[in-house]
Amino acid sequence: MRRAELLFALSLLVLDSALIGLAFVLAYRVTFDANARNGPTPDLFTFAPMILFTLVSLISVYFFYRLYHQRRGESRIDEIYKLVPATSIGVIVATAVTTVLYRDLEYPRLLLVYVFVFTLGIVAIGRLLHGALRSLAYARGWGELRVLIVGAGEAGNLILEKIRASPRLGYRPVAFLDDERVGHKVLGLPVVARPEDLGDVVRAMKIDEVIIALPDAPHQQILSIVSKCEDGSVSIKVFPDVFQIMASEVNIGDLSGLPLLAMRDVALRGWRLTLKRAVDMVISGVLLVFASPFLLLIALLVKLDSRGPAIFTQVRMGLDAKPFPIFKFRSMRADAEKDGPGWTTPGDPRVTRVGRLLRRTSLDEFPQFINVFLGHMSLVGPRPEQPAFVEQFRELVPRYMERHREKAGITGWAQVNGLRGDTSISERTKYDLYYIENWSLWFDFKIMILTALKFFRDKSAY
Repeated sequence: MRRAELLFALSLLVLDSALIGLAFVLAYRVTFDANARNGPTPDLFTFAPMILFTLVSLISVYFFYRLYHQRRGESRIDEIYKLVPATSIGVIVATAVTTVLYRDLEYPRLLLVYVFVFTLGIVAIGRLLHGALRSLAYARGWGELRVLIVGAGEAGNLILEKIRASPRLGYRPVAFLDDERVGHKVLGLPVVARPEDLGDVVRAMKIDEVIIALPDAPHQQILSIVSKCEDGSVSIKVFPDVFQIMASEVNIGDLSGLPLLAMRDVALRGWRLTLKRAVDMVISGVLLVFASPFLLLIALLVKLDSRGPAIFTQVRMGLDAKPFPIFKFRSMRADAEKDGPGWTTPGDPRVTRVGRLLRRTSLDEFPQFINVFLGHMSLVGPRPEQPAFVEQFRELVPRYMERHREKAGITGWAQVNGLRGDTSISERTKYDLYYIENWSLWFDFKIMILTALKFFRDKSAY
């Protein structure tokens, strides 16, 4: 572990310890303040063994849940999600140990509930603040990692752009390795050598991490490149090809004893499908009821701003490539598609004044909650396209039609990763297929939370 990561991990451990102790004190005060009428309040020191066991238990469980192995770029939402089971187990273990070793210690059972609630809440807030400070330190160059990208093609360019757009990750791209562009610059980054020179370049440029961005290269070539790097302290990551993305969770089955790899198993089926539909109906129904006055105001503004209907209806392709009418607040002139469908571009003259604001804030999409409630769409899923574009993309993008194995969504895994509007259809398809193959209810909630956080700051909306 590098010095910066070690320091961050130790500081996080100290912070967790302090916050767990604070959470227990708050739980003690709330519990016994509520029970003050039932008799004298025991001294906090009486619970010292229980505090100690709780602290040791929680820190140990957090360690085994890898909550001190901070990975750059890991979602804060995923970190908080792992805190829930870890804190539950930690409190249960501490209670069991206390009960066995200190049988005479009496305490209200409500104390355990408060310990769990306060620990989870306070530690979560502390970790969010610690993560923000860590990101700020990375962005200012402290603890940065020198990164070498192998492959200056489309995948390498995408990785470079992602790194530059996320300074909080603490990555500093140093150079490319590529067979064809040695001596040139790609997006301002020099191509210093060929992939087979990886070992020499790593030593000469003091590289901390290597990212291999050759998704179309044979596996044997990838292994050959990796073998060139003999420095065991260097981290090596590989940008996956389409097969690896779609087979992210490969299941092994058999056919009368013949082993088979199941790489196209759809995660969303059976009771999971019913659960997802129930969540869609509840959330969309509640939002439509409570937001109805606001929606009426938007509709009025659209009508006053330009001629035409307030709600724009367009045919899109959904589940099993079946067409359905999608609803949106009209953000363009009524005759915007008189010459046929087309992508909206920055500064598009067809967009109205109110429509520009609606697009910038994504409020034009709000009527799609009606589609969700009616069952045309889901809250989360691949974004639906117009039939003309579907016919075009199915010829250009391999396995594009497989994204129609699930209902279309208001938001999706591709959208929260910046692939919205006029962006790479191939990349969007990869993210959509990953979502389909790895669906879970938590994955849906994570995407909804990320969408809410990006609501007013989506730079790709215009």
